[in-house]
Amino acid sequence: MSSDRRGFALLESLVALTIITVVGVNVVLLGQSALRSEQVAAGEEQSITEADRVMVAVSLLRRAELEQRLGKHELGEFTVDIQRPEPSLYRVAIERTDAPERELLVTVLFRAPGAPS
Repeated sequence: MSSDRRGFALLESLVALTIITVVGVNVVLLGQSALRSEQVAAGEEQSITEADRVMVAVSLLRRAELEQRLGKHELGEFTVDIQRPEPSLYRVAIERTDAPERELLVTVLFRAPGAPS
């Protein structure tokens, strides 16, 4: 009977070791996934910051300068799309050149028609 109990204890130990190993591997994989997510988020944050700089520069343009830049134009890693939906309004969208289906920043600028250029 003593040898049966020892065999059962050995089996319990092996099952416990297997469970601990599986949990340990999953914790390591979860940590790696979190690290990759953090790196992606940091890259996206950097991209948004750079797009914001472009948006600030475009928002300082006068009416005549906006008129000259209507349409889509590549500017570094970004595509700047300037549209005029109304005579006094300009819609400016900035998207990554490598991901044109996703706009990073969008704003609408007002420029009065009689304002100095």
